[in-house]
Amino acid sequence: MTIRLLTTEEVAALFRTSPATVRYWRHVGIGPDGVRVGRRVLYDEQEVDQWWQSKVGGDKATRIHS
Repeated sequence: MTIRLLTTEEVAALFRTSPATVRYWRHVGIGPDGVRVGRRVLYDEQEVDQWWQSKVGGDKATRIHS
């Protein structure tokens, strides 16, 4: 099993927002969970994907036909 860790900047790029916004999301508890490693915060790519799916409601086909 390979775990890919993303930086705050990479997460921000995925969601087309600023790193400051991702830090704010983490601060108020509404964003994907990050793990502090020294001075950096890293995000498990799979957990970021799961967080996004929880926000958009899962499968598009299910939302269209529901």
